[in-house]
Amino acid sequence: MQAGPTTVGAGFPKEKKMSTRHYTKIVHEGDYVAQVDVELIYNDEGWSPYLSLEDAYKLDDVREALKRGDLKAASKLGRIYKLTRVAG
Repeated sequence: MQAGPTTVGAGFPKEKKMSTRHYTKIVHEGDYVAQVDVELIYNDEGWSPYLSLEDAYKLDDVREALKRGDLKAASKLGRIYKLTRVAG
């Protein structure tokens, strides 16, 4: 190995520009609806915007809790509403 001047970080990919935006997702399950706050991630890639893995799991957890009727667990992750039919 030869010692000498080299460019530090020459082998690393360039940093991608990313930004996030607060967003409220609606999860509907049975007679209940949950409003869940998540962050949408925007970048210069083609699949933008997307959710973090943590927020995706949060939405799954809310849906599963509503399915089980566990409103206490669901309410820890979002705002829960009961749907009531008013016509039709």
